[in-house]
Amino acid sequence: METAAAGAPGGKDARRATSAGGGNGSGGGARGGNRGRGRDARGRATTWTRMKRERATYLFIVPGLLFFLIFAYLPLAGNVVAFQDYSPYWGIGGSEWVGLQNFAAMFNDPQFMRALTNTLVISFLQIVFAFPAPILLALLLNSLISERIKRVVQSIVYLPHFISWVIVIAIWQQVLGGAGPVAELFSAIGIDGVNIMSDPDTFKALVVSQVIWKDIGWGTIIFFAAITSIPNELYEAAAVDGAGSLRRTWHVTMPGLVPVITLLLILTIGNVLTVGFEQLLLQQPAVGSAAAEVLDTFVYYRGIAGGDWGLSTAAGLFKGVIGTILVIAANKFAKRLGTEGLF
Repeated sequence: METAAAGAPGGKDARRATSAGGGNGSGGGARGGNRGRGRDARGRATTWTRMKRERATYLFIVPGLLFFLIFAYLPLAGNVVAFQDYSPYWGIGGSEWVGLQNFAAMFNDPQFMRALTNTLVISFLQIVFAFPAPILLALLLNSLISERIKRVVQSIVYLPHFISWVIVIAIWQQVLGGAGPVAELFSAIGIDGVNIMSDPDTFKALVVSQVIWKDIGWGTIIFFAAITSIPNELYEAAAVDGAGSLRRTWHVTMPGLVPVITLLLILTIGNVLTVGFEQLLLQQPAVGSAAAEVLDTFVYYRGIAGGDWGLSTAAGLFKGVIGTILVIAANKFAKRLGTEGLF
């Protein structure tokens, strides 16, 4: 009897242990099943499982992904030409490797340094004058009371963006050229021979003016979207506190635009060495290469027209590396100032 009584608790403990072990085993099996069904250790669906579940949505990404893969990422392999004495006849595999000789020749080339200087000057002028222009126009149109007038002005300023640079240059030539109304006006007051379109001294200012005229309306779209996202309660609270229209613009509208301005400024700085190939190529014969030669036209004339593929590829690679460095540096600088960066 004593032996049976003593053994009873042990039997119960054994049964409880066996039951707990079975429960743990089933729990482990469940977790193993979850992992087997595409879940991680915490039971959450893995990335591949979520992609399979939303595969219809991911199909919409495929065309854009293929576009960038074919036309943006695969061509990066062609940058090896910058380190070769490339010949289209021999191809990349048969051309001689020359190391950094193309880069050394590029920096010793006066034409390249002139193109680099012109590019930086034009980029600086565009950042100072062309970049703030859409912001100012958006603030001005936002202050208009009449919605009808606002829509009419928006439609008018949007139109030049859809005109090609060939037509834009032709229009400016008809107005500011030697036979245009501006030249006739100067001739009427005794100043003959005025041709702004062929004046190398004012060409850079002319380029920036053309960019502003063509793209100022298109640039306001993003800033209008940012302005409309600002809650009206903030304007009402500022008006109750006695703030006028200028103070509401400065203390309510501008802080709401800061994230968008920061994002676009970082992207603009990344393209500081790209100032418009077609625009300058069309006007270079009129003003000369000394005023209109930029890195894009240098690559075109030296590589495609001149056949110096290695040096022109080196110039293009130089543009890409500098642009990447500037984007990363501008992004870090923006974060240090307390604003949200690009990434």
